[in-house]
Amino acid sequence: MSGESGGSGDGRKAVSLTIYGRVQGVWYRGWTVDEAAARGLDGWVRNRSDGSVEALVAGPPEDVEAMVQRCWRGPSMAHVHDIIVKPAPDPGPIGFSQAATR
Repeated sequence: MSGESGGSGDGRKAVSLTIYGRVQGVWYRGWTVDEAAARGLDGWVRNRSDGSVEALVAGPPEDVEAMVQRCWRGPSMAHVHDIIVKPAPDPGPIGFSQAATR
C-alpha cells in the first residue's frame, strides 16, 4: 500500500483507492458496497477500463483505515496485488454506491 491519507478537519478522512489484481468479474464492487455500507462509510466504487477497481472511501479515520485493510482481501474470488492510496476530497454524507466504469 502506498500514499498518504487525507482528512477533512472535522474528524473524517477521505481516500482514493486504486486496486490492482484479479478484481473485475469477481464481485469486488458489490462486496465493496456491502463492506462500506456496513461500516457507515460514504463514497463509491467503480471498475476502470484498465482492469483495476477505483474507490473513494470517506468517514471516521479508523473505519476508513479498516476498509482499506479489508480491500486487500476482497471477496473470495479476488486476488489483490497492489492498492494505491491517495488523499481525496470528502464527498460528505452520500452513502456508498457503485458508479459507472471509467
